[in-house]
Amino acid sequence: MSLIVQKFGGTSVANTERIFNVADIVTKTYEKGNDVVVVVSAQGDTTDEFIEKANEINPNASKREMDMLLSAGEQISASLLAMAIEKLGFPVVSLLGWQAGFSTSSTYGSARIKRVTPDRIRKEIDKKNIVIVTGFQGVNKYDDMTTLGRGGSDTSAVAIAAVMHADLCQIFTDVEGVFTADPRKVPKARKLDVISYDEMLELATLGAQVLNNRSVEMAKKYNIELEVLSSLTRVPGTIVKEESKMEKMLISGIAKDNDVARISIIGVPDKPGLAFRIFSKLAAKKVNVDVILQSVGRDSTKDISFTVPQSMMQDAIHVCNSFVEVNGAMHVVYDENVSKVSIVGAGMETHPGVAATMFESLFDADINIQMISTSEIKISVLIARDDADKAVTAIHNKFFGED
Repeated sequence: MSLIVQKFGGTSVANTERIFNVADIVTKTYEKGNDVVVVVSAQGDTTDEFIEKANEINPNASKREMDMLLSAGEQISASLLAMAIEKLGFPVVSLLGWQAGFSTSSTYGSARIKRVTPDRIRKEIDKKNIVIVTGFQGVNKYDDMTTLGRGGSDTSAVAIAAVMHADLCQIFTDVEGVFTADPRKVPKARKLDVISYDEMLELATLGAQVLNNRSVEMAKKYNIELEVLSSLTRVPGTIVKEESKMEKMLISGIAKDNDVARISIIGVPDKPGLAFRIFSKLAAKKVNVDVILQSVGRDSTKDISFTVPQSMMQDAIHVCNSFVEVNGAMHVVYDENVSKVSIVGAGMETHPGVAATMFESLFDADINIQMISTSEIKISVLIARDDADKAVTAIHNKFFGED
């Protein structure tokens, strides 16, 4: 007998027909003799609709009250799915995050899981129940509802799989697995049979929206094998697991991230310590800095450019303008019409010339590179936003062929 954790995203439970489809998947897994724990997200666009309603009432509502509101979405999904499974004649119980033992930090809106105490889940499994758990939520030390941030249901599922030593954690989405690029933008994108935790983590962090990056980090930490698959087509998906000894693909995927702004401080005096001052002040304001580029000094000055999420751009500009006033730099320029396009692959470590191939594909497509960032398994470039989709297609064709 195996313990299988199955997570279903919002599109999988978006309406009555899809809820019964999920109920069929869950009960078929249960009929094979498996213990089954199901984690669900809010239906369809429920979370966005809740946020819209909250803004109509109070655009400055406290994060605590927002968590009270948003956590209701998963409760609706869990109860409706339980009703569907009941109707099919199977024993089932739905549990809120706190009932399932999720204790979190007190950061409303983006809480971290501190521990999971799955005593209630185990009791229900011992009763031969299918257990449905609301994803994305828990309770803090004040006994307040908290939410884990967007994509948090993936993290909830992996956390349950880790603490209960599940044999498999399946993440059901609206795509059939992990592809070499977004199949909605690149029709010839290929589905991967297997991808390593490190590659998946890079892709998730760089803008691929298949899996939440925190869930991949947790799966890697506890060595939980994940399978990403579709709830609609019922074909085998992509396995995410520890790196295999097999021959590695040159690259595993291409990701695009539009949530980027580029900021440049022009004419920074060329003397020690000023870069530290800039980035320590940005860190103090909790601004996440990604790609950094510093020019070679000229005329006793240099330029420093970096990227930040668009939501943090104004805070970053304010910090940089203050730096200019105090330290004698010339001025600050910024551009929010940019995108970051990245290639990821463990095979890069042992294959020279990957960067040259990527840059050649962009040259052939007449796309200008503004900034470059590299690591052992990724290369990212910053380009104009209007060129992003064309760049992904050009790079994909170069590495995977146009056939």
